[in-house]
Amino acid sequence: MTSAVAEARRVGSRWPRTLAALEVRNYRLYLSSQIVATTGLWMQRIAQDWLVLELTGSITAVGVAVALQFLPVLLFGLVGGLIADRYPKRRILIITQSVAASMALTLGLLALTGVVQAWHVFLVATMLGFVTAVDNPTRQVFVSELVGTRHIRNAVSLNSSVFQFGALLGPALSGLLIHAVGQGWSFMINFASCLLVVTIVAVIRLPAAPSDRPVRAKGQLREGLTYIKQTTEVAWTIVLVGTIGVLGLNMPVILAAFADHEFATGVGGYSLFNSLTAIGALTGAILSARRTELLRLRVLVTTLSALGVVLVLASLAPTIWLFGAMLVGSGLLTLLFLTGANSLVQTRSEPSVRGRVMSVYILVLLGGQAIGGPAVGWLIDHFGARPSMFLCGGLVTLMALLTGVAIARQAHLGLEVDLHREQSRSPLHIVQH
Repeated sequence: MTSAVAEARRVGSRWPRTLAALEVRNYRLYLSSQIVATTGLWMQRIAQDWLVLELTGSITAVGVAVALQFLPVLLFGLVGGLIADRYPKRRILIITQSVAASMALTLGLLALTGVVQAWHVFLVATMLGFVTAVDNPTRQVFVSELVGTRHIRNAVSLNSSVFQFGALLGPALSGLLIHAVGQGWSFMINFASCLLVVTIVAVIRLPAAPSDRPVRAKGQLREGLTYIKQTTEVAWTIVLVGTIGVLGLNMPVILAAFADHEFATGVGGYSLFNSLTAIGALTGAILSARRTELLRLRVLVTTLSALGVVLVLASLAPTIWLFGAMLVGSGLLTLLFLTGANSLVQTRSEPSVRGRVMSVYILVLLGGQAIGGPAVGWLIDHFGARPSMFLCGGLVTLMALLTGVAIARQAHLGLEVDLHREQSRSPLHIVQH
């Protein structure tokens, strides 16, 4: 019996279902640090994007900055997952968060002294990408080790809730600071938040347990890829995640264009748009935390298809208020999809290969943005924000539906119409041929 499960049984049902993972003390400590850390991270993201826009005047340059932050994940994400499987997660997180703190401090000092240039931001974004390539799969597996399989889904939802709370608060605070004193202090706050994570992770003490980490050997990357290929649900989920990574998660680039070109609201509007997206995402994370069953692939396909439709509607919104309402909807659907996909992949993966599996998940999710960021920036500079957002939304829906058809054909599933079913139930239902 793992320590997480044992502790949960000792405390019984003290926590409501929505907060069930908080029964585990180590997870409570870790999650408390993430409340501050995600706020600081979002403050840095907003300051970084707007700083690049001010320095270059180019939306494409903003897309390049986003891409550079995710490109190392695309190139070296599998290596990051292998590191996560081989070495103690707590030690890795202390190292990665310390490096992230030094990057935030560097960018903050450059901005505060007024000597910052665009290439400085690009370089720091690239270095943070290397950190993310190792840090992200490690954090995913670290959380599952803290809470055990019993609470993985709830922990994923709570992590998402905290992340979106930071996404709600961070842009607002960063917008106020940029107006008042410029971008530098947003970077300095993220520096302090990274140090907090290092401190909290350092005080977490995991009990000694027999290690199932793989020893160094040839073919371990191939082993992880083979496992994904042979685990159908994981493989199709990663395909869907790749779709949203390339086409549906380019909102920083799109929102910067809408704030600057379409509605002329400046950094205040950019912060507002990010906060509205976060409101929807926070709502989605809370709804997801209440679920106890795993989402099926068909639900993931439906959710992703609906997200594409909402993005299309947002691109057509004539007023800032309708646009904002669509952003709330897009945030809600994005989080429902991502929490479902994340928990499905983790629960369907064996612990011995989970780091490598999650590294592929992170590779297609974040690495996809390395491809999509510059592409969307280029489209916006040449064709405008609205046509570019319309195209992205339409492609998300199309790819989700095509993937759904492929899944159904592989599983020999089809739709059947039964007009004699009870009135309370849909006449359409899925059958296996």
